[in-house]
Amino acid sequence: MAHWVRHLLLLTLVAAAATGCASATARFYTLDSTATPSDAPPAHYAVLVGPVTIPPSVDRPQMVVQVAPNRVELDEFNRWAAPLNDAIARAVAGDLAVLLPTSDVAVAPLANFTPAYRVTIDVQAFESVAGQSVLVDAVWAIRQTASGQTQSGRTAARESVQSPSFEALAAAHSHALAKVSSDIAAAIRADADHPAPPTASPPAAGKRKK
Repeated sequence: MAHWVRHLLLLTLVAAAATGCASATARFYTLDSTATPSDAPPAHYAVLVGPVTIPPSVDRPQMVVQVAPNRVELDEFNRWAAPLNDAIARAVAGDLAVLLPTSDVAVAPLANFTPAYRVTIDVQAFESVAGQSVLVDAVWAIRQTASGQTQSGRTAARESVQSPSFEALAAAHSHALAKVSSDIAAAIRADADHPAPPTASPPAAGKRKK
């Protein structure tokens, strides 16, 4: 009798554990455009954002949280709703549309779209510390399509996290990306307002008389 009681108890525990696993559902998060409108006059040029590259350590669906120096954890039940590099590109594109401002901002690749400027972003660090802060450290480059001239910069944006939740981490990253976008928008506006003079072609060599 005792054997059957133990067997029944074991089956009950297994069933409870299985129910607990089944009830744990994944949550998905996005990055939003959080830039506020500027006083700049509307821009009359198009901007293409991408590609965006990110560190391999965060190039995964799971949210990666730093829990100690040199140690991170991947949360299987809290994930990005889209590939992180694509989410970053779309958040920056939305920010630029507000900051420049112009509706002609798109995310690469896009056919039949000829931008005046193309923005590429290489994210050096995308760090998350729950309940504390996030860091986005990005090297960006802006290429003027007509002249091929390129300017680059680097923005390290740290934002505090308002609560221990994963929603707060995603929101803080969105605000950090808005700071990156602000620096990019300022560089684009400066170039559009004061374009660099075209590079002069070297004079043709004269023919030597014999």
